[in-house]
Amino acid sequence: MSEQVRQESVGVQTGETLVDVNGLKTYYDDGGIIDSNPVKAVDGVDFEIKRGETLGLVGESGCGKTTLGRTLIQLEDATAGEVLFDGTDVTELSGTELKNWRRNSQMVFQDPESSLNDRMTVGEIIREPLDVHDWETPQERRERVRELLDVVGLQPEHYYRYPHQFSGGQRQRIGIARALALEPEFVVLDEPVSALDVSVQAQILNLLEDLQDEFGLTYLFIAHDLSVVRHICDRVAVMYLGNVMELGETEEMFANPKNPYTHSLLSAIPEPDPTADKERVTLRGTPPSPRDPPAGCPFTTRCPMKIRPEKYEDIDPDLWVAIEVFREVLRERARAEKSLTEIAKEKLGMETRFSDIDEIRTELFGDLDVPSRVREHVEVAANHVEQNDEHAAREYLADEFGSICDAEDPSMHVVSDTGRTSNCHRHLPDYQEPDEFTPYTER
Repeated sequence: MSEQVRQESVGVQTGETLVDVNGLKTYYDDGGIIDSNPVKAVDGVDFEIKRGETLGLVGESGCGKTTLGRTLIQLEDATAGEVLFDGTDVTELSGTELKNWRRNSQMVFQDPESSLNDRMTVGEIIREPLDVHDWETPQERRERVRELLDVVGLQPEHYYRYPHQFSGGQRQRIGIARALALEPEFVVLDEPVSALDVSVQAQILNLLEDLQDEFGLTYLFIAHDLSVVRHICDRVAVMYLGNVMELGETEEMFANPKNPYTHSLLSAIPEPDPTADKERVTLRGTPPSPRDPPAGCPFTTRCPMKIRPEKYEDIDPDLWVAIEVFREVLRERARAEKSLTEIAKEKLGMETRFSDIDEIRTELFGDLDVPSRVREHVEVAANHVEQNDEHAAREYLADEFGSICDAEDPSMHVVSDTGRTSNCHRHLPDYQEPDEFTPYTER
């Protein structure tokens, strides 16, 4: 059955937008007295989800996927932006209005072990949303639970059993039945199969697809496993450090990624053939702290396609990586916690554990042929560090080696006829390369 026929068979109007997200931000403030930089878990996200489709959400751990999903269904409060559900901004709902709206959106959680209350029977767990919303009569609620048990492939006698008596796959079926109790339109699936064996994963994925066919559900599917995403999702949003880096149709994106981060992510998919000659991208370092993200492109500190200043386009790639790592080391040192003694020593101009920069400089540049036009700038920055002025060192290196990637947040660019978008400066005419992703290598 085609997608359009399937949606029409359950009364879904194809092409209609169900969820429209605009400029969504979710920040967490630690409440510090002196310096209270918020954690920017979701930092200005825009996308939409059509009725009846499955939108995949992928990215590294800590990139904000789960927070985004929880914010969409108001389990987390949005700091800014709007989430339009059928044209209603749900971030402005409260009290009875919010409670009534929550019947239309539910969530299936990642861990089937911890997401169910072991002190409640399966029947009580599935019936709880019906009780909270005072759905029909008690007798009808019990009948509804038995129907749901059948829908998700469980038996009527399971009604009075407890979660600990079930396998992981069966427990996830219980969570799915609970999510479907109030007949929602929109379901957030937060890594629903990541804790399950491969054979059980296939059963749950098939169940989710069957339920979507039967009830016309709309899914946000959060996952790490890219092969699962490719199998079940219509479109994919790639997330990094609270930002959506690329968004488009699944097969098109897997076949030809346009964003440097998407390219890196997809290169990590294992090949069944161990002899296959596949170019794998190994990103240096780790993602920056969401409490202190880069001022420009969120991927700038790790991007192997980062735009260089014109005067340094000809230097050796290994030397350029060393310069970038040197800048990132200084950035990380600035975030390291200093004791009161170290702060006092800095004020007095005395040496601290943050002052010794020679070892770092030797490790990064010692084995490289560093031309004088680069060495002099590295030495100036190192002198600033030795004088306990790391801020001046970072500013100096940014002025000398920085580019548009460091200074300006990129915009979303349409990169295909299907409307796929990518968040990268490389799509600007001045910075495009003849074959954009050929230079990727493992460095």
